Amino acid sequence: MPAPALARLTYADYLALESTSEVRHEYYEGQVFAMAGGSGAHARLKTNLAGLLFGALRGRPSSVRDVDQRVRVPSTGLATYPDLSVVCGAREPDADDPHALTNPTLLAEVLSPTTAAYDRGQKFDQSQQLPTLRQYLLLDSERRHVDLYTRLDDGRWARAGYAAGAVPLESIGVVIDLDEVYAGWEEERAIDAGPGTKA
Repeated sequence: MPAPALARLTYADYLALESTSEVRHEYYEGQVFAMAGGSGAHARLKTNLAGLLFGALRGRPSSVRDVDQRVRVPSTGLATYPDLSVVCGAREPDADDPHALTNPTLLAEVLSPTTAAYDRGQKFDQSQQLPTLRQYLLLDSERRHVDLYTRLDDGRWARAGYAAGAVPLESIGVVIDLDEVYAGWEEERAIDAGPGTKA
């Protein structure tokens, strides 16, 4: 998690800040944290995944939400903006924040060097407190690899890593292909690296 942007705030203060800010912030324990923009490779992965999920879920009672959808973990107070979230059925808002989703079935994050430790660690730890969350998907923007965490019947989480082939998102009844997720990713990495640099 990046360094906090401001002094300790109430959640109402945070919502007032978000309503006027051009930069999104996460909120936890009275502190707000500015969210940095991503690379072209990061954006390509997120857009590819969103398109695949949108197409697969069309006509079904599940919907894909992009980074504009705030998610709140009521038991810990964390307010965050996942790269993508999927909610099955009607959105359940937070009691203190009607714009925040509290019942995602799947959360997806595209990892970057500056956010990977947070997304794998504290953010995942807190997201596990959402009773509806069944799977947590992490896409690596530095190499072709995804990690999929699935909540087991006994409440434990199992991790499966994928570098090729199909990734089963059983929580939403969708299978995605890594070739489609990572389409155009290498080209974006080369552009991000700049001319004459090997990505």
